[in-house]
Amino acid sequence: MTEVIIIGAGPAGLSAAMSLARGGVRTLVLDREPEPGGIPRHCAHSPYGFREFHRPMFGPAYARRLAAEALAAGAEIRTLTTVTALHPGGRIEITSPEGSETLTAPAVLLATGVRETSRAARLIGGEKQAGVLNTGALQGIVHLNHQRPFRRPVILGTELVAFSALLTCREAGIKPVAMLEPGPRITARAPAGWLPWALGVPLRLKTRITQILGRSRVERILVDTPDGPDEIETDGVIITGGFRPDAPLVRASHMELDPASGGPVVDPWGRLTDPAYFAAGNLLRGVETAGWCWAEGQHVAGAIHAALKGQLPPPGGARLRIASDAVKLALPQVIVAGAQGRLQLRLARPVRGRLRLAQDGATLLERRIDSLPERRITLPLPQPRGTGDILVTVEE
Repeated sequence: MTEVIIIGAGPAGLSAAMSLARGGVRTLVLDREPEPGGIPRHCAHSPYGFREFHRPMFGPAYARRLAAEALAAGAEIRTLTTVTALHPGGRIEITSPEGSETLTAPAVLLATGVRETSRAARLIGGEKQAGVLNTGALQGIVHLNHQRPFRRPVILGTELVAFSALLTCREAGIKPVAMLEPGPRITARAPAGWLPWALGVPLRLKTRITQILGRSRVERILVDTPDGPDEIETDGVIITGGFRPDAPLVRASHMELDPASGGPVVDPWGRLTDPAYFAAGNLLRGVETAGWCWAEGQHVAGAIHAALKGQLPPPGGARLRIASDAVKLALPQVIVAGAQGRLQLRLARPVRGRLRLAQDGATLLERRIDSLPERRITLPLPQPRGTGDILVTVEE
């Protein structure tokens, strides 16, 4: 009998599978893709693997190593398998080339990762031309299909993944005509800003795409700039970043979704509002590095192992509530007295001030904060004094 089902064969899911299987837990990993490994198998660049294997690796090699470690530990991996529904108590429905099936396990780990925000969600006008791709689609076409979808695209966005798209273009012989950022500075850390300069790609800040024009495929785009409207001739648009948890399964289930993160509500052990379910990796908050997700898979695997032995505290605790528009997300959303771990936060805008966590008017944690948006911020878990809400506020 399977003891743990893991949905998603990316770094978090495979890391957890390896850890659980090595501990003697009968573990089954399900993934809808034809091969395990998640996003890294599309990323033919380095560095991956420093945290996990203490050496730099290219994405596909890293993905293969993760899968090999999980299989060697005794986990079973089933690909081309899509989970269609989550039911109470660890019962799930799946479909695969063999047909539909219902599976049940004492514990289910959700590690379904992220999606990039689409063109439609960004309110970019125009027809549905060929040549508009997100980073994942670009990497799949280039590295898996060995095709070149365009020659002179623009790249929208400056999160770290946008620079990954820039490297993918370079490897495929594609020369972007510009990299566009709607904000006043790049989102990734400053050194990344040198890459477009080094590759001869103009980086244009405070520039937003308003419309994509062309008949059957992209021919040009209209943009808003500090100097007014402009037009750029291009044969493609790469829409990068804007990551959000790939959480339709949770949204359609009986479990609670956090409106701030877009992922499930979890406690310090990664446990959802149905205690048969756990979550790890980028499903929790959008984008994080593969190494971070791998480590999180290890942590939640330990919690699942404890749960199978009846060693976790009962569900429940104080709820974390964001009471500042400066804070984009904070997790875990359920805080338990005595629990160890770190509180994770991300900001919605640049902030310089004091972050405060308070319960019933009493300060539980206070820190000075000086950070840009989308930076990883971690703090010690606050220790609640009851079950009242813990408010997250920022004084700027």
